[in-house]
Amino acid sequence: MSGGAPGPGGPAPRGGAAGPGAPGDPALDFFEPADGAVAAELADEFPGLGLRVATVPGGPRRTPPGLRERLRHLSDRFHGATAIALRSRPVPQAYRVFFRQVGLDPDSSRTPVEQAAMDRLVNGGFEAGDHVLDALLLAVVETGVPVAAFDDARLDGALALLPAAAGGEALPAAGEYAHDVPSGRLVLADARGPVAVLFGRMSERHAPHRGTERLRLAAVRVPGVPEVHVDEALWLVAEALAEPPAR
Repeated sequence: MSGGAPGPGGPAPRGGAAGPGAPGDPALDFFEPADGAVAAELADEFPGLGLRVATVPGGPRRTPPGLRERLRHLSDRFHGATAIALRSRPVPQAYRVFFRQVGLDPDSSRTPVEQAAMDRLVNGGFEAGDHVLDALLLAVVETGVPVAAFDDARLDGALALLPAAAGGEALPAAGEYAHDVPSGRLVLADARGPVAVLFGRMSERHAPHRGTERLRLAAVRVPGVPEVHVDEALWLVAEALAEPPAR
C-alpha cells in the first residue's frame, strides 16, 4: 500500500517478479494499458488527471475458486478499524479530494473503495458472485483505484474523459432509451457519446453481458495518484480475469 504494507486501499503486490504482461507470463501477454484522451479543459483544471485503458478477454460468468479464495483472504484482513483508517490513506484520500473538486460529497456519495468497505462490513465479506464484478472488487479494495469494465464490442472507438456537455447529455439503456446525465458531472464517452458517468452509473447497453467476450477496462487517475498505482489496479483485474472459469 502507498506509504505502508500492501492491503486494502493501497497498491497490491504483483503476481510475479517479472511484472504485468511480462514475456514469462503467457496468460497476461495481452495486457497493454494505454493512455485515454482527457478533454483539454479538464487537463488544465486538474493537472495530473489521466485516463488509462486496457482491453482484455473476459465476460460475466461464475467466479472461479482462486478469485473467491483471494477475496476471502482479503475479507479476513478487513475489519472495522481498517474501514475507519481507509480514508486517511494516500490513494483513497486523493479520490476523496477529487470528489469534492468535481462537486461530490464523499461523505454522502462514497468513493468506490469506501463503498466496497461499507459493503464488506454490512455483508460480512467480499464477493459479488460474478467473475467480472469480483475482479473489479479485488482491484479497488487492494489499490484504492476504481476500474470500470465495458463490453468492448459495443463501444465505438476510443474512450475519453469529458465534461458531460462535451460528451452528450444522455446514457443509453439496454433498449436505447436515454437517461439524463447529472448536470456538471464528468463522463466516459466513446465516439457516439457518453457510456458512463464518472464514479456513477454505466450505460446498460455498454455493460458486460452474458455474450461478452472482450472487456475494455478504464481507470481514472486523479491528481496525486501515481500512474503505477492505476496500472496496478488494471493489472489486478486482468490477472483475476485470466483465471479459468469455474466448472
